[in-house]
This record gives sequence, structure tokens and C-alpha cells, in this order.
Amino acid sequence: MSEDASGDAAGPDTSSSRSDLRRTGVPAGDPSSFQAHVKAARTEFESQFERARVEFEEANERLNARSGRNLIMATLIGLAIGAVVLGSLLFWKWAFIAFAVPLCLLGALEFTRALQAAGRRIDLAAQLSAGVAVLGAAFVGYLTHWFVIFAAVVLVVVWRLVAQMAAGDGRRYGDVVNDVLAGALIQLYVVFHGSLALVLLRQDHGELWLLAVLIIAVAVDTGAYASGVAIGRHPMAPRISPNKTWEGFAGAVLASLVAGGLLGVLMLQIPLWAGLVLGAAILVSATVGDLGESLIKRDLGIKDMSSFLPGHGGVLDRLDSILPSLVPGLALYILLNPLSALS
Repeated sequence: MSEDASGDAAGPDTSSSRSDLRRTGVPAGDPSSFQAHVKAARTEFESQFERARVEFEEANERLNARSGRNLIMATLIGLAIGAVVLGSLLFWKWAFIAFAVPLCLLGALEFTRALQAAGRRIDLAAQLSAGVAVLGAAFVGYLTHWFVIFAAVVLVVVWRLVAQMAAGDGRRYGDVVNDVLAGALIQLYVVFHGSLALVLLRQDHGELWLLAVLIIAVAVDTGAYASGVAIGRHPMAPRISPNKTWEGFAGAVLASLVAGGLLGVLMLQIPLWAGLVLGAAILVSATVGDLGESLIKRDLGIKDMSSFLPGHGGVLDRLDSILPSLVPGLALYILLNPLSALS
């Protein structure tokens, strides 16, 4: 009985030894056979890993070609930014200032550089000085805020006219007007909209409303992107942004309403219908903002405002839907916050 058991146990060893002998040409009892077996296993693992890597890179390249972005890098950077925003707004809202103010000024810098590259004469010092004043006034009061915004636009316009007169280079009247309008646009589009985030932040429970606006705007972008990549077939505005489709817009509608309803009820503690109104309003503003920036970039002949954020382009390429959404966000806070159980 023991001999049979021994024979059974020896069977696999004999087969393994023959297999080792065939592969390595070294007797199974030789220690070198074990090393050869380990080497063969490692070679096989490296081969499988390399094949998997190549397949992953090919799939990633196809996805990047369809989306026009480095999706992995974009996702990692997006998660990092999201963690900073969530951490500041949920734990100590005033920490958000250290993130929002430099980001807004960087957006103004980006827009200035893009316009300068397109031939517009924009005064960077005036833009940044006016931007700091507007962002600071957001913490004072509504009336002061509006006065400083008006003064900031006047500053950049007068600065440009004086600089043009000092240059005396015979620049055409139409070009000077375009320079002035472009400079004013930076203050109104980037700085003014960005300052509304700080106005909302200083309100009671304003950090929750600001967070809701940001999440819904991101949901609109994500829903549109996912639906567009998966089933997008019919262009929405091919002359402005060829990659945007009606299927993507349908995904944005669904994402915005779901996010608005859930955040309204669970976080803002407002009625469901009010959350849906918030989601619908952000859907409209985010879509208009996205298409608006696409129109500006098409007019400037560029794909991205800059390459500051790998996988995303520039700061404004990520803020295009968020900046205009701060307008309905603040307005709906004033209208709907009295309905909240937090009030």
C-alpha cells in the first residue's frame, strides 16, 4: 500500500523532472534546474506584462484620439483638484480662498497671453492689478463689489488708451477698439465671474451652495463627455465645437438633474423641485460657457488656452463651464436658501 502511495507521489515529480529536462537540458536533481525554471517563469511573466502593457497603451491611444485628451493624466489631475476643493469647503471654507484667488488670476494671465499671441495688445499689469482689487472687494459688500468691478473695467480701458497714445505707432482705430474690448472681456468674463465664488463663499452656508454649483457643473461636463464618447453621433454645434453632440447634451441633462436633485435634498436641504431648478440652471449656464469658450478659442485659432494642466489644457479650459454657472448659483442661493432647513 505504501509503495503504491509512493509511486503515486513520485509520478508528478517524474513528469516535472522530464519537463525540466526538456526545457533546460539539465537533470531535475541539479540545483541549476530550479534556477532555470525560475528564469523561465520570470521570462514568461515579463512577456505577459509587456503584452498587457502594449494592449493597454493601444486602447489608451484610441481613447485619447477620440477624446482629444490624455485621459489618465486628466483624471489624476482632476481628482487632485477635487480633493483640494472638497477638503477646503467641507472642513474650513476660508482655505478655499488660497486656492480660488491664484486660480482666477492665473486664468486672467492665460487669457491675456492667448489674446496677445493673437495680436491683441493687452496690459498684463493692469489686468492683474484690477483683478486683485475685484477679488478683494468680493468680501466687502455688494455695492462696493459692483463699484470696484466698474472701476476695474475703466482702469484697463484707460490704461490701454494711454499706452496706445504713448506708443504712437499709427495702430488702426479698429484694432485699438478690439484691444480695449478684449481687455474689458478679461475682467468681466474671468475676474468678475470668479469673484462671485467668493461672494457666495462668505454667505451663511455659502460653502455648501458653492460646492453644489461646482459638483453640478462637473457633472454636466462628465455626463456630456461620457455620453458623447460612448454614443455621440449627431453634432450639436459643428462650427463652434465639432466634438460636442446632442447625445452628449442628453447625458449632461440627465447628470445635471440627478446631481441637482440629490444635492438639493441631501446637502442643501431644499425641496426636490428646487434642486431640479438648480440643476437645470447650471446645465444651461455650463453649456453656454463651454460653447462660449470654444467660440473664443476658435476665433483665436487655438485648441487650448494653455498647457498649464496636462491632459486638461489650461485653467480656463476647466473653468469654462464653472465661471458662468456662478451667476445662477448666487442668484438661486438668494432665492432658494430661505426654503432650506439649514436657514
